[in-house]
Amino acid sequence: MAPAPVRLVLGEEELLVERAVQAVADEVRAGEPGAELRRHRATDLTPAALADALSPSLFAEARLVVVTSAHEAGKDLATAVAEQAADVAEGVTLVVTHAGGARNKALVEALRSVGADVVTCPQVRWPNERVAWVRAEVKRLGATLSAGTAEVLVDAVGSDLRELAASVGQLVADTGGRIDDAAVRRYHRGRAEVYGWDISDLAVAGDRAGALEALRWAESLGVPAVVIADALASGLRTLARVGAAGRGDPNRLAGALGMPPGKVRRAQQQVRGWSPEGLAVAFATVATLNAEVKGAAADAGYALERALSGICAARERR
Repeated sequence: MAPAPVRLVLGEEELLVERAVQAVADEVRAGEPGAELRRHRATDLTPAALADALSPSLFAEARLVVVTSAHEAGKDLATAVAEQAADVAEGVTLVVTHAGGARNKALVEALRSVGADVVTCPQVRWPNERVAWVRAEVKRLGATLSAGTAEVLVDAVGSDLRELAASVGQLVADTGGRIDDAAVRRYHRGRAEVYGWDISDLAVAGDRAGALEALRWAESLGVPAVVIADALASGLRTLARVGAAGRGDPNRLAGALGMPPGKVRRAQQQVRGWSPEGLAVAFATVATLNAEVKGAAADAGYALERALSGICAARERR
């Protein structure tokens, strides 16, 4: 079966858009290995150049023409794309990428009306969406990991989908497909953020000895004091937000709080050991620490140790 002649890749998640375009190229070349690929950004393309790119080949050779960022196209080019899409020459496949939204929306509707196959690539905005995406990516590569481990990976890597994809690929290769928390922590041992939230988790749990041990290890690896202080403040803010939201279903609260369900669940368990008065003292401690690690204290390391002891003591207040 010949590939659909017109494809619309709709969305603004760049990695997913690139993958969708590549999937069309792979499909075309599966049937025509020598198919030519021509890629044009809409802002650099004229109606005449588009017509030339889509013109029939003298020898009926297969060709893939990709027009990217069609939402940025001028009126004349948008009209030309819609007209050309209605009558694509045999052997030619046209792929149009569009970020979505209101800009040049008429072009999207025109492409839909001529029967374009549509692939949507919406942004992966929220932490729970990134966790779901990581799990799907791992499954795509033939490996497995739990939802909790996916959350650990998202916490360690951050929100950039390219970095998450690269990390997943490396972890799958290094672990033989069975990814656990220990593997994620080993792989990201050099990342400051990992040590920051490790220390924060131990501190909010009241484990003073564990938090101090983790702090010394982080310091030996050169993790900046500011990063650790920020992680402590972030951990306490999470406790406060989750505590204020009540004891509802973590899956329901996750969307409203912008956190993965597992993180909400963990914070719900942690906040049970805290009183409102203790949280207030802990917030005052990290506020002081913030100033100290940014130059107010002569020894940032000592300031961090004192703050960890203060947070653990605050947890015991009733």
